[in-house]
Parts: sequence; structure tokens; C-alpha cells
Amino acid sequence: MRPYQDPQLPVPERVADLLGRMTAAEKAGLLFHAPVGVGPNGEFAEQSSGPLPTAPTTAAIRDLNLRCVSLMAPVAACPLASWHNRLQELAAQTRLGIPILVSSDPRHSANHNPLTSVASGGCSQWPEPLGLGALGDEATVRDFARVVSAEYAAVGIRMALHPMADLASEPRWGRTIGTFGADPELVGRLAGAYVEGLQGPKLSSTSVASMVKHWPGAGPQTGGLDAHFAQGKDQTYPAGLYELHRSQFRPSLDAGVAAVMPYYGRPLGVPGLAEVGFAFDREVVAGQLRRYEGYDGLVCTDFGLLTDTLLADGTVWPARAWGVEHLDRSERALLLLDAGVDQFGGEWCPEVITGLVADGLVSQQRIDESAGRVLRLLFELGLFENPYVDEQAAVTIVGRPDFVAAGAAAQRSSMVALSNPSDLLPLSGGIRLYTEGIDPAVAARYAEMVDHPGDADVALVRIGAPYEPAHRLPEAFFHQGRLDLPADQRDKLLNLCATVPTVIEIFLDRPAVIPELAERAGALLADFGATDGAVLDVVFGRARPRGRLPFELPRSMAAVEAHPEDLPGGTPDPVFPLGHNLETDHWTASLKGDPVADPS
Repeated sequence: MRPYQDPQLPVPERVADLLGRMTAAEKAGLLFHAPVGVGPNGEFAEQSSGPLPTAPTTAAIRDLNLRCVSLMAPVAACPLASWHNRLQELAAQTRLGIPILVSSDPRHSANHNPLTSVASGGCSQWPEPLGLGALGDEATVRDFARVVSAEYAAVGIRMALHPMADLASEPRWGRTIGTFGADPELVGRLAGAYVEGLQGPKLSSTSVASMVKHWPGAGPQTGGLDAHFAQGKDQTYPAGLYELHRSQFRPSLDAGVAAVMPYYGRPLGVPGLAEVGFAFDREVVAGQLRRYEGYDGLVCTDFGLLTDTLLADGTVWPARAWGVEHLDRSERALLLLDAGVDQFGGEWCPEVITGLVADGLVSQQRIDESAGRVLRLLFELGLFENPYVDEQAAVTIVGRPDFVAAGAAAQRSSMVALSNPSDLLPLSGGIRLYTEGIDPAVAARYAEMVDHPGDADVALVRIGAPYEPAHRLPEAFFHQGRLDLPADQRDKLLNLCATVPTVIEIFLDRPAVIPELAERAGALLADFGATDGAVLDVVFGRARPRGRLPFELPRSMAAVEAHPEDLPGGTPDPVFPLGHNLETDHWTASLKGDPVADPS
């Protein structure tokens, strides 16, 4: 047995022994965290098949020496567990047998933006983090993270590229859906609880490592445009609240988070910071994160800072190297290493690093520093002792009934009762119901369905928060732009409200400007990721909405546009303030015939 294979030795000794046996190319491979695909039956994906490119699996492990990969495919538990074990077998056949760390974006909610999340593949379904922010309960977040950890680990995912500790201060920001909201007294604590639930008291063979993002806070995007794209590269701080955003990460750091991801955005006008993407700035990473916060864990860039991306339609998506666009790949990598970064997310070009070493631009000591952090994490997670998963157990753990039930309960309880001026809610069973945006087969379990609003006792309409659709991928995946309803949709809803008492239920993936609906609707509810059955259970009193708004709903677009991007809340006279809800202790079922609700 080689010393690094001896679990009785301290981890630092094992890391040092293994580093001493590795070639420059093997060390360079550790510095990359590449996306990989999976075939529907668990096949290795050697070619890209989706809208975004992925690394060829076999070559990435065998030839490029990569050991950290991000899973980009929504595959069911059985084939995914089998894929994972075969991936580890491939790694075991290499010279040193270093195991693979598989990571994933969120898989437990309704957001299917492939740049920020992955469809579930059978995992239990929960509200978005905004819904957990609406509940505002650290214990619930910790319990949710334990479910994520169990379902991830069952199929071999041992790193979660979440949570987001970003403060959602700019209402138009398209990443708001992945945050815990805009309450600076709550967001950081919930992110820290999430890390605790994923990792446990310390990293071990039962942990899923967490990568908190996006240091030092991605919320203050200029105009709410996202920094995945050149038009959203800037972050601004008109209210001077840079430190408030950065402070949200401290509970995660205190919880021992395994990794930190800086954001793409470049800060404008922040004293002491360069106007370049956060990961490129030595003051942000080596200074504020490592020296000031005392963090010695892994730092991985957000995906795609080095290499332009050729999309499936033939267009080129520029690397998100904001402020240093003029540098080539090697120069960008050199700047990132100097800033204190360890891994390059979304990339698979280790030849860039070996070239820098060969040219004398980066020392072997600097490479060892970052490679050592990666190896330390692999050792702490117990992957050298047993990287494999039980394929039969995976099928029983992923989507386990108690996990599903807990997610379904959270969908319901996280909803927010915004208005109910005439006590229209909860509805009674036996009524004639007109619906839009709801599966009629599900609604028919609760009431007599009618096809025309004029024949109904009540109308129930589900809508999404407004946004301005982009016309090209990948920007079309993001909900950005205006928050008010298009005139035709607004007028149609107001006409319906004038025809029949109307319950409007809105999915808030970010704030909405809906003063007219608040004034005219018979009742207004909000969800943060819920099935039709969950919504109907709340509407008919079978479940109580307990959430509080995790951000405010502004009065007008003028108020939004005048609002400082870094200030959480504070628009004048919001329709509903941060933390708003109605008391629903009286919310009891009054169903006739006791229809069977959707169990999801």
C-alpha cells in the first residue's frame, strides 16, 4: 500500500505523498471542473448533445487527468448510479487511481434553466430557495439540505454547486429564483444552515460537499441584467452596500463550506477593487476571502472564464472574462491563479496550465497549492477508500416517499397569501370553478369544472411573474427585463376579475409589479415552485400558506428603475413589503365530497 492509500495517516501526509508522485499533467488536471453529459441509459457522453458543450467523458478522465466533473444531465437513479460506478472504474484504471468528484447544480425544484439547474431525474421536488426564504426557518432549510445530501450521495454526486448566498437586492435580476430572497437578516443564516445540512458537522464519507456562490455577492447587477452575458457584466453599488452583500457569506464560511465560487460580475466604483470580474481580482479572492475571512478551502471559478463557447446553433458565446476580454486563455488563467483561484469551472484545457509551468510563468509550488486543496477534499470525502455507490439502494433512496412528502409539504407551506379582501379564500367544495393555467384533471378533483367564466362561481388563474423574453439562446433561459404585465395580459385578467370573483395565483421567480391585480383580484396568492395539486390544496383550505414575502413587490417600474441595485427593498410605497403575509390560522378545509387531492 502506498502511503496516500493508507486511511490511518493524517490527510496532510496523504496529500503530500500523492502530490510527490504526480506528474505536472496529472496535477494540472485537478485544476479543472468540467461539465459532462450522460446518456439516457447511463452511457458515457463522448460528444455534446444539448445546447451547451460538454467534455468527452473518457478522454477527460483518461487523457486529460480531470477528477472533478459537473453532471449536466437529468438521468434517473438507476442508470445514473451505474454511470457513476463505471466512471470510478475508469479512474481506478489510471496510473494513480485518483477517484472522481461528481458535482451538480440544483435538482430539487422547478427551475429548468440548464445554465443554473438540472431537471430532477427522480429527486423529491421542493420549492425554489425563494420558498425556503419565505418560510424563513433554518431547521427547515437544514432538513431540506439533508434530503438533497441523501439523494445526491445515493447516485454518487458528492458536491453540490449551491447554495446561493446572494442577496436579491435588484428586483429585475434573473437569478433571484435561486436565492433565499432580499432580507439581509435572514439570507446568510439560511445559506449557512444549508451548508450544515449538506456537509454535516465536518466533511466526511457521509457528506456532500457544498460550493457556496457567488462570492462576494451577485445581487447588485446593473439594471438586473445577468453577468452570464456581456450586457450584464457590471455590478453597481449606488447605496454603498458592498459589505452588506459580502457579509451574507460568513455563516457559510463559519460552517466550514468546502468550496466558494466567485461571480462573473465586475464591480464598478468600489474602493480598493479593480473593475474586472471578481475571480480575476487578487483583492477579492486572496485578500478579502482568504486573508480577511481566513478561508483556506477550494475556490472554483464560475463556468467559462477562459474559453469562448461554440453553441449548438453555431454561434459563439464569449468567455465571461469581464474587464480582461483582451487577454488570451493563458493570460486569463495566469491572472486567476495569481488572484488565488484553485479551479477553472466549466473548462477542460489543462494544457494551458502545463504550458504556463513550462514557460516559467507559474511555479510548481503554486500548482501544488491548488492541486493539494482538491486532493484534500477527495480524501476528506472518503473517496479514496470507497468511491462507489450501491446501485440497488440508489433506486430506493432517490425519491423516497418521506422525502417526496416533505417536499410537497414545503411547496404548500411556503406559499404566501398576499390579499384576500372579501375572505374569498379558502374556497368551498362543490362550487363551479373556471380555471386557466391549471391542469383541468387535477382541478376537477376539487370542484365542478366549467368552460366559461360566466358560468362559474369562482375563477382560479395561475400565472408566472412577468419578464421580457430574449430571442436567442442561452440568454433566453433567463427571465430578465420588465416586471409589469403586458397590457393585453393585464387587461384580460382585469376583465375576468370584473366578470367573476377571481383568485390569481402567481409563481414569483422574481418580484412582480402587479398593483392592478392586487386591487381587483378577489384573492392573490404567490408560490415559489408548486404543483397544481399543492396550489389547489391551499386554495381549498386543505393546507395553510405560511410563507412571508422574501422580497417586496414594487408599486411601479419607475420605482424599480430608480432603485439602487445594491439596496435590498426600500422602493417607495410597495404594493406588498418584504415579509408581508396574511394571517391564515382560520384557513380550514370546507370540502364537500372530500375529493382526493394531488399527493405531489
